Amino acid sequence: MNGASANSASASVSSAGTSVSSAGTNVSRVGASSRVPVWLEELAARALGRQCPSAQEALAVLRSPDELLLDVVAAAGRVRRAFFGNRVKLNYLVNMKSGLCGEDCSYCSQRRGSQAGALTYNWIGPDVAANEAEQAASRGAKRVCLVASGRGPTERDLDRVAATIAAVRLRRPELEICVCLGLLGEAQASKLKQAGADAYNHNLNTASSYYGQICTTHTFNDRSETVRHATRAGLSPCSGVIVGMGESDEQLVDVAFSLRELEPDSVPVNFLMPFPGTPLAGRADLTPAQCLRVLAMFRFLFPDTEVRIAGGREMHLRGLQSLGLHIANSIFLGDYLTSEGAPGAADLQMISDAGFVVEGAGETGTAPARPRTLQGASVALATPRLRRRGPGTDLPANT
Repeated sequence: MNGASANSASASVSSAGTSVSSAGTNVSRVGASSRVPVWLEELAARALGRQCPSAQEALAVLRSPDELLLDVVAAAGRVRRAFFGNRVKLNYLVNMKSGLCGEDCSYCSQRRGSQAGALTYNWIGPDVAANEAEQAASRGAKRVCLVASGRGPTERDLDRVAATIAAVRLRRPELEICVCLGLLGEAQASKLKQAGADAYNHNLNTASSYYGQICTTHTFNDRSETVRHATRAGLSPCSGVIVGMGESDEQLVDVAFSLRELEPDSVPVNFLMPFPGTPLAGRADLTPAQCLRVLAMFRFLFPDTEVRIAGGREMHLRGLQSLGLHIANSIFLGDYLTSEGAPGAADLQMISDAGFVVEGAGETGTAPARPRTLQGASVALATPRLRRRGPGTDLPANT
C-alpha cells in the first residue's frame, strides 16, 4: 500500500496531535463498530508488503481491547503464514558457563549479588556441549545457541568456544550455531566467524530511555554496538527484548524500532521470569493476552524475520502458548539458561496439535507431522484417568 494508505490507517486509530491513551480509546470504538477494524486489516496488508507500521499503530496493537484479541492474532497470523507457512523452528540453549557474572542486570539470576540460587559452574568441555547439541538435533532442533555468562569473552574463552563449535560441527554439520558471550569487539566477532559460528545473539532487552533502570554496568549503546560488530563480521544478527520489566508501552515500541534499525535476522521475545533473589522478583505485569499483543506487534514490525517466543512463555502465555505459534515462527525447545522449560515431548505435541510442523521435518502445505517418539521420552497417549478422589473415596475432591 502507498504512504497515503498508511497515513489513513494510522489516522483511524488516533488523529493527529492526540495522546497515545486516546488512541487506545479510538481502537475500542472501532472494535465495537465492526468485527475487524479497518486499521488492523490495513496493518496486516502493509506487513505482507514488508512495510513498517507507524509507532502509533504499534501502540494501538499493544493497547487493543480484549474483544479484538483474536482479530489481532489472526491478522498477525496471516503475515506469519505468508512468510513462514506452517513451520516452527526449534532452537536449543547450551549453557556453557553459568553464574558468577559481574554485571548487574536486574532481571538476571546470574547477576552480581544474585540470591536466586541458579547453578554456577565453569566452562563445560566441547564434547559435553556437542553431546547436548546432538541430542537437541535428534529432537528436531535446527539451531543450537552456545551461551556463557559474563560481560564478554577473553581470548582464551574464544578459543574454548572455537573448540566447541568444531566439536558440534563434527557431529551435526547441518546445525546452525549461534553464540552468545556478552559484549563483543569487532575483532572478536571476526574470530567467531572464522571458527565457524553462524550467528551471534545479543539482546537490546529494553529501550535506551529505560536501560539505566535495568543495568548500570554497561549501556544500551554497548549492546547495540555489539550487534553491529557481529553483523559487520558476517555473523547473522540475533537480537530481541525482555518484556515485563516495568517498561511503558511507548518504551517497548521504542526498543522494537531500535531493533529494526539493526536489521536482525532473528528476534527473540522474552517475557520476564522474576527470579526470587533478583531486583525484579515479584513483578507480575503481564497477562497471556498482553503477551500475544506483544508478539503481534513484533510480527507487524518484522514480517519476514524470525520472531522467536523465548524465555518465560510457559509462565506467561500459559494455556495460550499454541496461539503464540500462530504469530511467532520459532521457539526454544527444552530448558533455558537457569530455569526449566516444558518437556520437549509436550512442546512437539503442542506444535502438532496447533497444525504446525517442525522446520525441516515437513514442507509447507503438507499435513501436520505426527509427534515423534523421542529418545528418552515419548508423547503420552490420550488415556483417561479414573477418578480416585472426591465423593465415594476418602480423598478430597479436586476443587
